[in-house]
Amino acid sequence: MKLQVALDRISLEEAINLALKLDGNVDIIEIGTSLIKDYGNKAIEKIKAVTLKSQLLVDSKTIDEGAYEFKQAFKHGADIVTVMGAASVQTLSACYEVAQQHGGTMMIDLLNLNHEQIAEIDNFSEAIYLLHHSVDTNETVQAVTEIAEFQKLHEHIEHIAIAGGIDYDTTEELALQGVVEAVVVGSKIIKSENIIETAKKFMEVLKV
Repeated sequence: MKLQVALDRISLEEAINLALKLDGNVDIIEIGTSLIKDYGNKAIEKIKAVTLKSQLLVDSKTIDEGAYEFKQAFKHGADIVTVMGAASVQTLSACYEVAQQHGGTMMIDLLNLNHEQIAEIDNFSEAIYLLHHSVDTNETVQAVTEIAEFQKLHEHIEHIAIAGGIDYDTTEELALQGVVEAVVVGSKIIKSENIIETAKKFMEVLKV
């Protein structure tokens, strides 16, 4: 299981400094949607320049013009790029094709989709499917239960990630469950007193 750390709602300078510290100490560094909206492709380039060991994920939340947005993200240094599961099948297919062409990975954000809708887009074999809850709704996530239900309903989806309210205990439970490919952690690491030590503790927990 991999640890993905989200850099969000901070200045580009802060994000670069954090990426420099986190590089090699976590598996995936995520450039959050707010950074992309605030600073554009410049954010990808500058953070990529200091991210030499960890993978770089661009949370573009693409929902249209999939080929163009994915090409731009990969061109500027992304390893993984996100598309909304609510996008059209044509957009998802275009994003997937571009990811394949660039040797990258497409992550499908399943925010606000039900299982019937997910079943209609579950044929992208190399994509990562992200179970994701809205920040605005303040939902309580029962991650282990949710993952178990998801796997039961979507048996052939091989690559699953989860985001939202992930702490040490949840990470350990998910690691023991052995289904999730990546957990996404944001403020629990970024707002901690010692970011590197907290990240390392998460890494230790998920490698059980």
